[in-house]
Amino acid sequence: MAENPHYLLAVDIGLHTGLAFFSSDQQLLWYRSHHVPNPATLKKLVASILRQQPRPTHLYLEGGGQLADIWIKDAQKLAIAVRQLQAHHWRPQFFYQRQHNNRNTAKKEADTLARQVITDLGGKKPTSLRHDAAEAVLIGLFALIELGWIPEWPNNFQPIK
Repeated sequence: MAENPHYLLAVDIGLHTGLAFFSSDQQLLWYRSHHVPNPATLKKLVASILRQQPRPTHLYLEGGGQLADIWIKDAQKLAIAVRQLQAHHWRPQFFYQRQHNNRNTAKKEADTLARQVITDLGGKKPTSLRHDAAEAVLIGLFALIELGWIPEWPNNFQPIK
């Protein structure tokens, strides 16, 4: 009997929110960016995203404060496992320190690696990619490794170290 698939939603929290949705079979199902004008609008977006089918079983959030609380409270209502982290948790897995000391360099490196992950796990080459969506993809990659959903690096995947 086949095991039920699990799903991961990785989020770069902010009013400019980056999202990446993965399945436990190592597939990036979608990624995108949303801009919302205020926390009330974000609350509606979160409720919608967390209830879409298939529903996430795991939620990895980068960020904190009031906006993170919106995600955490709604995920807890739905019994979604939540892991909150900061950039210093996942960036050292993929980059040298010098590559994320400078904000512009970090964004450029994240874009490059996220495009590779999207191609390797999503099967299509991205055309446009906002930095918040790129970071969500990398937060998702960190989560896939941490959860053991990727036992080793995907084919042709080379972290930028």
